[in-house]
Amino acid sequence: MAQGTKRAKIRKNDQVIVIAGRDKGKRGRVLEVSPSTGKVKVEGAGMIKKHERANPQNNRGGGIIEKEAYLNISNVQLIDPDSGKPTRIKYEIEGTGKNQTKTRVAARSGQSLEK
Repeated sequence: MAQGTKRAKIRKNDQVIVIAGRDKGKRGRVLEVSPSTGKVKVEGAGMIKKHERANPQNNRGGGIIEKEAYLNISNVQLIDPDSGKPTRIKYEIEGTGKNQTKTRVAARSGQSLEK
């Protein structure tokens, strides 16, 4: 991995709960992850109003639209598939040498988070 590359334990389409900020307690699906900035977009959380100019070329009308803003990754926690409560994430490594597989596991229940 290149120097300065950051990795996020949370991935796109994960179910998360917001644990801090004005949207605390909201649950949603992760729409986008930006590991370099340490931020995520969660469906229905961190809504902002954006004034958008009409663009007839893209067939888009103008007005005020509501969209999700980025939240800090530290303000969201993954939902345990077993209990539905917030959990941390750990990795389990199986196999040795070139046959190693790394799977994400819920720290609370030990249940795998891979689909």
